[in-house]
Amino acid sequence: MKNKYVLESIWKNPPLLLGMSFLILIFVGAILLNLPMASANGESVGFVNALFTSTSASCVTGLVVRNTAEGWSIFGKVIIISLIQIGGVGTMTIIAIISVLVGKKIGLRERMVIREQLNMSSLTGMVKLIKFVLLSSLFIEFIGALLLSIRLIPIYGLGKGIAYSIFHGISAFCNAGFDIFGNSLVDFHSDVLLNLVIAFLVILGGLGFTVYLDFTRKQERKRLMPHTKLVLSTSFLLLFFGTVLLYILEKNNPGTVGSFSEKDKWLASFFQSAIFRTAGFNSINLAALNDSSKFVSIFLMFIGGSPASTAGGLKTTTMAILIFGTIAGLKEHESVNIFHRKVPEEVVKKSFSIFFIATLLICAVAVGIVSIENNRFTFMEVLFETVSAFGTVGVTLGITPELSAGSKLILSLLMFLGRVGPTTFAMGLLHRGHKKRHRYAEGRFLVG
Repeated sequence: MKNKYVLESIWKNPPLLLGMSFLILIFVGAILLNLPMASANGESVGFVNALFTSTSASCVTGLVVRNTAEGWSIFGKVIIISLIQIGGVGTMTIIAIISVLVGKKIGLRERMVIREQLNMSSLTGMVKLIKFVLLSSLFIEFIGALLLSIRLIPIYGLGKGIAYSIFHGISAFCNAGFDIFGNSLVDFHSDVLLNLVIAFLVILGGLGFTVYLDFTRKQERKRLMPHTKLVLSTSFLLLFFGTVLLYILEKNNPGTVGSFSEKDKWLASFFQSAIFRTAGFNSINLAALNDSSKFVSIFLMFIGGSPASTAGGLKTTTMAILIFGTIAGLKEHESVNIFHRKVPEEVVKKSFSIFFIATLLICAVAVGIVSIENNRFTFMEVLFETVSAFGTVGVTLGITPELSAGSKLILSLLMFLGRVGPTTFAMGLLHRGHKKRHRYAEGRFLVG
């Protein structure tokens, strides 16, 4: 009877149900990756390592405890890319698509969970939406794989070249950053086609399906939604300033791009600016970055991609609303306005809540890992790893395989929270009830 009550509570709680669907995917993936046949040497990698890899793939992060190209068998790589595809599109989206294919209707509860996952405001047109999400994802991944194959087939041959193109096309669009080249894109740092295709796949994956949908409906309304304008403008500014800052800070660094040609310096700076926001590829030695560049990278990783996308992080719109909200507060405006539209008060409150929870979570985890590892790594290295896990980015300064089991489990939890959303999961656990209708008398509080 008690178990039945627990299941009913989860089923009636969309945020918690969304989190549970990801947990199931992670544990199924961990069991499969823990099998000896998943490992390249025929020996089990151990459940903690399998769980960490499954979490990283399902939450489209890219942090790895062993080299993906060398450490996993073909079976293991297929499991990893399958987890990336399901995790990128969304667990509930995949479940809904399967339900539609077998002729089952999608009920109100499923629609509410999908709405939570895709961060939508309406329950109408949900079947059309999930079809659009899946088809647009597959289409972009197909075009990406096709373009990648132009370069990879001549290098690896027909069969292997196609397989590599599909793997990296999915990994890039889903913002996962897993690679089977063996050394990410370091050996291809001067290859314009490979770098630009993967970078733009990552950028497209990080914009969000809401933006795609808005472009398909633009002819009906003649204007883009304020949300789309905010996503595009914020993403462009972050990409532009990230590229310029990384170029300025690293152009004379012999450990990264100092020996590159001028063209390759700008290419690497652009590539890493796009990648630091949300995916785990790298075309340079990240461990050799200057501390100032690491700080810029941490800032970009913390912001991440946009809502309803394959990316994690604080989100571009959240950061933009925080900035506009701060400016409005300093000017003592009654409301926050963006593109001549008022931002709802609950959205402003949610943005500040997300920022506070994310900052507190990252600081707590970073300090905790430093303590667990007994100061084996610098705080900058741990903070970089922590923000990378929270933002489901996946870049690393090289410390991931050396972390203890306890640190790996903590980072696994952080990757999960980063993908589902810490506020979403917290709301699911707290299970919001009816809004309180009574109000307290106003008190006087001094701040600043």
